[in-house]
Amino acid sequence: MVSQRTLFLQHVGQTSSCPMGLEIDHAKGIYLYDKEGKEYIDLVSGVSVSNVGHCHPKVIKAIQKQSEKYMHLMVYGEYIQEPQVNFAKGLVDILPESMQSVYFVNSGSEAIEGAMKLAKRYTGRREILAFNKSYHGSTHGALSIYGGDDLKKAVQPLLPEVDFMDFNNIESLERITEKTACVVMEVIQAEAGIISAEIEFLQAVRKKCNSTGTTLVFDEIQTGFGRTGKMFAFEHYGVEPDIICLAKSMGGGMPIGAFVSSKVIMDTLTNNPALGHITTFGGHPVSCAAGFASLIIIIEDKLHEKANEKGQKFRDLLNHNLIDHIRGKGLFLAVELKP
Repeated sequence: MVSQRTLFLQHVGQTSSCPMGLEIDHAKGIYLYDKEGKEYIDLVSGVSVSNVGHCHPKVIKAIQKQSEKYMHLMVYGEYIQEPQVNFAKGLVDILPESMQSVYFVNSGSEAIEGAMKLAKRYTGRREILAFNKSYHGSTHGALSIYGGDDLKKAVQPLLPEVDFMDFNNIESLERITEKTACVVMEVIQAEAGIISAEIEFLQAVRKKCNSTGTTLVFDEIQTGFGRTGKMFAFEHYGVEPDIICLAKSMGGGMPIGAFVSSKVIMDTLTNNPALGHITTFGGHPVSCAAGFASLIIIIEDKLHEKANEKGQKFRDLLNHNLIDHIRGKGLFLAVELKP
């Protein structure tokens, strides 16, 4: 009999020549279990996805209940679907007052793509700025604003009129001008090694965007929904974006993403042309039901506050002579080893 591993390597598209190769039977809470029953602690949370744990019973119940009513009905934005409406209202209730319109998509990369299009439409400008060492996804547009060369060089050319600044370098912000449609940034750079923005730097970014009429886009795809000890990482700084991108833990384990802005900004996608951004499966009702259930769990169980407590436990217990330092916020941490 051909093994699952062999079939996996033969028929499932691979991302590298050396996948982890764990064959998981089931998952619960923070644990993954292989076919032999061996238990693994999922310290990466499925890469910033499982903020409420694997297979949370309330999320499972929401999925089951919604899937019995209906799943896909119509392309996004045409029918009034209760799971979408409830989740959108739940999201705007925890975001700044200016952010009143949620556009649902399927993933983080799609959220970034939509946010860049929205900023270009709203401002009438074409230039996009991002930061060195940033990561925002692997679709064509998202990869264009990746702050490294290793993932981009094989698929050039990418989007034109994209440039980069240095993170936490206020002088580099002079690159933002009245020709800039948007600045896209992570408040805490994830793939760079959990590098937090300095408060003076983030304030300077906001000020420069205000003075040039540039749209500020925060990528909270990895940092959102309580992982850093606040519901969103920007709350640590008191600096608000014009557009925020969400995904990963947003769905409680189901695929979903969103970009959120003011109603005025978002409505630019509705005309000249109409259907300025469209998606077939974005805001899938089952994913929205799961996401809304997950959001309620985070709020009611105060998981964002518990992330601070547990993050401090890691800092206290990770006391080893090979550790140089620990950085990050809440449970979004990096452990730097000594050379």
